[in-house]
This record gives sequence, C-alpha cells and structure tokens, in this order.
Amino acid sequence: MVTTSRRRTLRLAKHWPFTSVITATLAQLEARTPISPDNLTTHQSSPTTHCVCVLTFREEMIDARGPQKAREMIARRDVLVVGAVGGAALVLPGPNGAVALPNGTVVAPSARSVGTFPVPTLDPTTIPKYVTDLVIPPVMPMARHSKRHDIDTYVIGVRQFSQQVLPPTLPSTTVWGYGSLGDSNTFNYPSFTIEARVDRPVRVTWVNDLVDDQGRFLPHLLTVDPTLHWANPPGGNVGRDSRPTFSNTPPPYDGPVPIVTHLHGGHSAEESDGYAEAWYLPRANNIPPGFATVGSFYNEFREKFADEHGLKWKPGTATFQYANRQRAATIWFHDHTLGMTRLNVYAGPAGFYLLRGGECDLPKGVLPGPAPAFGDPPGTRYHEIPLAIQDRSFNSDGSLFYPTSREFFDGFPGPYIPTTDVSPYWNPEFFANTMVVNGRTWPKLEVEPRRYRLRFLNGCNARFLILKIADNPTARPAQSAVPFWQIGNEGGFLPAPVQLEQLLLANAERADVIVDFTGIPEGTELYLINEGPDSPFGGRGVPFDAADPDTTGQVMKFVVGPLVSKDKSVPPDKLKLPKIRPLGSPSVTRRLSLNEVTSTNVPPVPPDTPVETLLGTVDSAGNPVLLGWADPVTENPRVNATETWELYNFTADAHPIHIHEVAFEVVNRQPFNGPPIPPESWERGFKDTVIAYPGEITRVKATFDRPGRFVWHCHIVEHEDNEMMRPYQIGGRHKKDH
Repeated sequence: MVTTSRRRTLRLAKHWPFTSVITATLAQLEARTPISPDNLTTHQSSPTTHCVCVLTFREEMIDARGPQKAREMIARRDVLVVGAVGGAALVLPGPNGAVALPNGTVVAPSARSVGTFPVPTLDPTTIPKYVTDLVIPPVMPMARHSKRHDIDTYVIGVRQFSQQVLPPTLPSTTVWGYGSLGDSNTFNYPSFTIEARVDRPVRVTWVNDLVDDQGRFLPHLLTVDPTLHWANPPGGNVGRDSRPTFSNTPPPYDGPVPIVTHLHGGHSAEESDGYAEAWYLPRANNIPPGFATVGSFYNEFREKFADEHGLKWKPGTATFQYANRQRAATIWFHDHTLGMTRLNVYAGPAGFYLLRGGECDLPKGVLPGPAPAFGDPPGTRYHEIPLAIQDRSFNSDGSLFYPTSREFFDGFPGPYIPTTDVSPYWNPEFFANTMVVNGRTWPKLEVEPRRYRLRFLNGCNARFLILKIADNPTARPAQSAVPFWQIGNEGGFLPAPVQLEQLLLANAERADVIVDFTGIPEGTELYLINEGPDSPFGGRGVPFDAADPDTTGQVMKFVVGPLVSKDKSVPPDKLKLPKIRPLGSPSVTRRLSLNEVTSTNVPPVPPDTPVETLLGTVDSAGNPVLLGWADPVTENPRVNATETWELYNFTADAHPIHIHEVAFEVVNRQPFNGPPIPPESWERGFKDTVIAYPGEITRVKATFDRPGRFVWHCHIVEHEDNEMMRPYQIGGRHKKDH
C-alpha cells in the first residue's frame, strides 16, 4: 500500500464482485504521472453484492494553477460514491410488522419496534428499464369552500407510505410525500401539482403528519447526523437550531422529524417562505420531554401571519399564503429544514407549482397542451408534462438507500466528532445509481408525432444533468436525435426560443421546453439520456467521464405512437414570447464567496478531508471571509434596492446558488484572471438559481422589494445542510435577535 499522507482513497463505481480501494498520491499528480493500474495499489476485501465508484483526478487544475494551489483546491476528493456499499446496516420493521394508515398504505412502525440487520443494496443493472409508464402528476385538490374569500385554499400534509417506485416485479418502497388531507389517495411521491394563477392568492396549510395510526411520531427513514448545525429538537428551546457538542460520537438521531416547506421560486413574504429555522414537529402523542417542538422563528412568523391574515397556526402545522404577484413560471416546493433538507427531500416531499396567466404568459392554444386539470377523466392525453428527474439508490428490499456513515464517502472510518472535526454521518455529496422520473425508475412515455411542452426539474441532491434525446441509449458521445426548444427557465419565459442539442441543468434549475416529434414514424423509440458526470461538476473546460451509460446515463424512453389529435400549437421557431422588463441599474455591488473547509485534525484525518462548505464575503484584497449560518447577517439590501451580487467561487466545483424571494438577471461570469463572459442563451430573462463555476466570479442582479428575513444557499443539498447557507435581511435589522 502507498503510505504517503497525501494518498487518495478511491472507490470503484462498477458492480464488481469485490470491493477495491485504490490509492494514489498527490505527488503523482504533481509529477503528472499517468494514473493506471501499474501505479495504483489495489486492496481486495471480502465479497459483496455491490460496490461503488470511480472519479478522475483534476490534473487540469495543476496545469492551470500549479501544484500548491491545486493541493489546496482539490478538496473534492477526486472520487465519490455512486452506489451503496454492500451489506450496509439499515433499520427495518421488527416482527410486529408495519402500521396501516387510514388510506390503506403501509408505513414503518415507531423506533421502539425495529430491528437492525444488514440489507444488501440493489444492483441497478438488474432493474428492468422502460417497463412502467411515466406517471404524469395529477392536480392537487383544493380544500372544501376554498374559494370563499377569493383565495385558493389547500390543506396538504406530509405522510409516510409505500409506493411502487421500482418496477412491479421488485418490492415497493417506503417514501414520504405530500397529499391533500381531504383525500388520502392523493399522497404521492412526487406530489400532485398545485395549479395557480397570477395575482390570485394561494393559501396552504402544511401539516407535518409523520405519525403512525396511534399518533406516535415516525423516525426518519434515513440516517440523521446530529453533529451538524441543524434543527436539533433535543436541544430544547435553548439549544434548537444549533450545532450541539458531544463528549462521545453520538448515534444517529431517531426522534420526531421536523419539516418546513419552501416554495422554490415563489415571491413570498418572510413568514410564508419556509425559513429553515421555522420548522415544526408533528403533533405526536409521544414527543420526548424537553424537546423543542418548533424552530426559532416559528412563533414569530405564526404571530405575524395571524396579524396579517387573521389565522393562527395550529400545532404541527404552518399556513403560508402566496400572493402570486410575479411572472408565470415553473415553480416547485420542497422541505427546507435546517441541516436536514438533503434527507427530507431524498425521502420524497417535493412537487410542482405551476403559475399561469398574467401579461407574462401566452394565450391558451399557442403552446402544446392540455396540461393535467382537476377532474380530468381517466385516459386524458396530455401534451404539457412536468418531469422531475432525481437519482436514487435502493436496497434489495425496495427501501431507499442513503449513506449511513461518512466512511461511505471517502473511506475514513473515524474517529469522528468529538475526537476530530469530521461528522460521523454527513457525506459531502451523494450520487445515487438509479434514475427516477416522476417517482418511477426509468419510465416510458408513448407520444404522438406532434409537439409537446416538457417542464424539466433537476430534483437531484448533488447531480448536474446534461440531457439529450438520442436514438441509442448507450452510445457515447450521444448524437442528438431531436432538439430541445427552450422557451423558459425558473423565472418564466425567455426573450425568445432557443434551439439546443442538450440541456444543462444544475440542482433545482428548471427548463421549459418544446420537443417536436412531428414526422417521426410510428414505433420509433427515442431515449432521454444524461451525459452529466457521476461526480461533482467542474464546469467550463474541466473534462469528466459521462454518467454510466448502462445506469445513470439513461433517464426515460419515448415511444412514438399514432397521431390521435391535431396539433394546433405554434411551431417553436415561430413563437413570440412575452416581453421582459429588465431591471434598473444597481445601487450596490456585494462581493460574496463560496468556500470549502478541510479538516484541521491531521493526523488522524487524511489531508484535504472536507468537513463543511461555507459562504461568506470577500475582503478588499480579494480574499474570502468565511462565515457560518449563525454569524451576523452581512447582506442587508434596502427595500426596493437593486443590487449586483458577485459570487466568487474559491472551490474546485460548480455550485448552483439559489437566492430566496427574488428573481434575478444573470449579468455575466468572469474568470479570476480573465475577461467577462456573457450569460448563456438559456439564462436570459429571470432566474432564481445560477451555476457559479470554480475560479470565476458569477454576477447576478436583483431587486429586493419585500422586507424580511430570507436565505441564499447552494442547492447541492448536502452542502446546504452543512453551512453553505446564509440568512439575509431586506429592509434593515430583524426585530428579534435569534
């Protein structure tokens, strides 16, 4: 074995009959030694059913920055885990079985009736592809008498249930999902769609219903790391929303699960934005004594909502109102709990919120349709379809796999906190090995030879997507068989349609596109494929291996059927999209930084081991000033001020940066030592999430017109959950010091 302190531990991403741990030294990189089996050391361990992943070293960083700078910046490990380690321990129901919910679904019992035993992971190459039909999410039903006050009203809960995510020949999967409390049949992963109209308010009472039929709380499906800066209900009102300290490495948290829902892309008031410290536990009958049942901001926002709308939130709920005074757009909603977003969203709670109408929409019939509507009869054909693309891994019993130890990520077995500064369960990124679209693995969709409007969402935890439509699912590089006509992004329509051979989508980005199947012969099979990497995305000019063409490189299949209905929509090259009013000149420019922190405990921790990701500011000399979630607010725009935010990326990876409450313009990007680069054609108009490339300054401009406390963060949710999120305040200091 190579014993140098600068060795790198790599895990192999194929399903080999043994686990290989490969080590290489930074010295090899500095010498530009080719990496091959001849200069790597391999150790074989006992047989397993599944093993993990391969990444490439960032040799280009050495060429660009020199060995010393590369040593500082290659903190991304050069290799990550795509799949699941065979034999990983998982908590499963004990002999007393599961608990039936009122809707007839089956949920896991409480923590007191579980047993722990090893469950082998499911090899994704054994999962049949394209045998199940795509699920097109129906429309979420409103509450009774919802239109009484000219407000569309919903009561939507999060529950645990069983769903057939894998093909029917394989076991079902226990997931979480949103649904209407008035109709238990609406609970689904992903959620049914909320249809909204511009200038017509929507009011949603979000209910934390993660309880069994006896009213006892349900523990998390996944491993919760209590050593992060997180909601921390066991800390009580004094210790909630903090990073607790421990005298010994703690076990995973197995208590009641906090949630709070964020409308991503919504132009919301602070009390309705889903602030990360406004979470709440379910109204369970067995909450342990001393637990905080709500987050630090919950009571303040409850009082503010009551003052403004005359309604006070009940325990286990929060009611949010969305004015919908913004451009028609593809919006979505998901959990946003402090330090737990990666786990809560991976378990399932997410859904589309489609805002229509107003002067920034197009008349009915111009674009392909119809979209799903409430009350549609069975068999209705849709030509506008939302597509939520996610990566997931599974165990052989159908349950979701997510890492149960930090060792899964980089092979470091500990010691962890408090002996070192390495958290025991948090993984800096996670790349699963199976692609899921609208809650099903590798589905198929029969399409007519006509135009379709597809609303894409990258709902992955860490994976960037590069999507193409190809006639061969495994040939790489893939040739585009049918182009995309992108007509919109997160902030609504673009200035004009853009023809693209591929779509680059970072986490949480959306693309509103038209795909024209006109003239394609009946029986033709086409494939939506992904050429993004099974690893962090490095950005411009950084080479990478495309996703495994046998697994994560495939997404779904289109099968061209007969033409059933006449297509009256306007061809995309003839479309005239609504005009866009650009923002005015900025009054303030802020310099902000994206950073990564590596361990200071060397040894026993290997060099360059990442322990957290941080945002911050940039000082007058151009150096990053690192700030955590709990540090004082540094971004405090005046109400109605227009500002430019410059995002300096000091890390080795691209980060999708999301700013709550606003829709911004992408101004340009500029390498640290180069000229500005204009935004991409598909980034014109308005956005709410932008890719900040490594070694570059990404400039965005926004008008901050709603006073209140909001956040900005990286939407690689593993980063967001470990300090890569900061509060910001519009309109001066917050009235309370939290």
